[in-house]
Amino acid sequence: MIKGIKAAYPVVLSQGEENVIVYVPDFDINTQGDNFADAMEMARDAIGLVGIDMEDDNEQLPKPSMLADVKKGNLRDIATLVDVDFAEYRRQNDLRSVKKNCTIPAWLSYKAEAAGVNFSSILQNALKKELQLTEAK
Repeated sequence: MIKGIKAAYPVVLSQGEENVIVYVPDFDINTQGDNFADAMEMARDAIGLVGIDMEDDNEQLPKPSMLADVKKGNLRDIATLVDVDFAEYRRQNDLRSVKKNCTIPAWLSYKAEAAGVNFSSILQNALKKELQLTEAK
């Protein structure tokens, strides 16, 4: 079983009328992107999502096919590889809450509790601001 490792899976990119369509033969899934770079990122995301779902269900991930064995629909299609680090994908998309202990002055704690402040929300927002994050990742 390929678990928690980095793998490179072949994908087929096809220019559609408005988007680039991606087919991932080893997972038999499709996705799309606004352009080729976006399509490859969407392929990486789709493979990562399906892969960690399979791991969670104790299913074996498919072994990556050889790029030379991938069949393209037409001559203009592009067959290439997309790398996915399943352990890193899982880490970046783990939405579980974790407990963190921090210390603040007692007087500040008292005032915040009296005002009904949600400490967890304040800390999350402050960390996102400090790290210049706009998304959960």
